[in-house]
Amino acid sequence: MGRTKKQIKAEITTPFMANETLAAKYGFAVGASFDAEFSLVSLENILFEIMALALFIHELFFDQHTKEVNERLANEKAGTKPWYRTMALRFQYGFDLVPDKDYFDNGTATAEQIENSKIIKYAAVNEAQDSSRVILKIAGETDGVLTDFDDPAQVEAIESYINEIRVAGVEVTIINYKADRLYLNLRIKRDPLVLSADGLSKLDGNYPVNEALQEFMKELDFNGELRLSALVDKLQLVPGVLDATLLSASSSWIDPALDGYGVPQPIFISKIAESGYFEIVTFDNIAYVV
Repeated sequence: MGRTKKQIKAEITTPFMANETLAAKYGFAVGASFDAEFSLVSLENILFEIMALALFIHELFFDQHTKEVNERLANEKAGTKPWYRTMALRFQYGFDLVPDKDYFDNGTATAEQIENSKIIKYAAVNEAQDSSRVILKIAGETDGVLTDFDDPAQVEAIESYINEIRVAGVEVTIINYKADRLYLNLRIKRDPLVLSADGLSKLDGNYPVNEALQEFMKELDFNGELRLSALVDKLQLVPGVLDATLLSASSSWIDPALDGYGVPQPIFISKIAESGYFEIVTFDNIAYVV
């Protein structure tokens, strides 16, 4: 990690102040503090500030380059979790792999056709706790909303692709579920000058609490941790909301044994969606009080 600008300047000015010849020329004691001897507007200070800033920016570039190289190495190393995620996002529906390779033959396809064929927009990878198995969660997107893949042809192609590129001997379980259903029971203390009894904005005619909740879900990383405290913090920033209390939260997800959603389970503190993403079922459980 690169040095701070303050550290760089200190490393430059320390030998300057320790130089006996310069001390005799400027009239300061050897080893004295640079800041005590030179004002902010002095030529010497300005020159050192410019040098420190230039070196600081230079080291920032090196840090960013190192980060990008490390990320690329992690994503390109076959068999790692980042590699499986990268490969899932590279899937192209309707295209075939180059023989004996793990990339697609795009032939004369246009850039638009290639981009449209990349139907997997979100992916996350975990390892099973009970076996040597990779768990790959995927999702698509329709009109900005995360969706599962319910077209049998797409599902078949995705499964065939993952089976083709997976590391030999490693089982990959693909999680392609509809969104986990999220049930919220909220009590909002409202400013009656701003919000009506049902949460309607008296100025704009919208429902800002509902919109803040939807925005929060969009900001949540795919397969990211839903933290209830962060959700409440989001609501506290809504104009017209004086206070927000989360009375209860629960979620349900697809249970393969039931071939449908299971019974909602309470959420305490935080939760990662089984499907990788949540969908708020209703806003009817928001009570507005004064």
